[in-house]
Amino acid sequence: MGSAVRTADTGPGVLYVLVCGSPIARDVGVLIDLAQRDGWEVCVITTPDGRKFIDAAALHAQTGHPVRSYYKNPGDEDLLPPADAMIVAPATVNTVNKWAAGITDTLVLGLLVEGYGFGIPTVVVPYTNKVMAMHPALHDSIAKLRNWGVQVLHGDDVVRLGGPGQNDRFRSQFPWRRALQALNTRFDTDTRVEPKARS
Repeated sequence: MGSAVRTADTGPGVLYVLVCGSPIARDVGVLIDLAQRDGWEVCVITTPDGRKFIDAAALHAQTGHPVRSYYKNPGDEDLLPPADAMIVAPATVNTVNKWAAGITDTLVLGLLVEGYGFGIPTVVVPYTNKVMAMHPALHDSIAKLRNWGVQVLHGDDVVRLGGPGQNDRFRSQFPWRRALQALNTRFDTDTRVEPKARS
């Protein structure tokens, strides 16, 4: 089982990068590279829609782990090591709202709901267009997640949002490094030794 007890030799642990259905997901390799430089062992899990935007074979080669998107069948062995920390980026409105409601109809959501029970340090970067970002349900969900101890990076000071169909112009500004920095800072203060979530 994974644990939060780390040494200079073992590195910070296993990081699950959870990816939702957004064009920004095409750049998730940037986060993986940054995390690996910091010593993390990285695994990628996507929502079914998130998988449409990524190159699963390339990410498998980059991480050394298969990209998971669906729940395993009963009796199947775990394909990934247990998580010590998680970053959800980009996180869609759909996933953020379902997560806050405790819905687990995708593997990503199942891991997030389970991760709360295990106390796994989690950072989330919600990303959508600025029109959808105005919906009250999203703001309520973000407030819930923050209240539960999830570090939510959201707002104009984090990343600018474009209008519908216009977010690509802010693609280079997505805060991959900031998400990892937030996690590293939080993880350094964590003292959990409980078993971690498994995919």
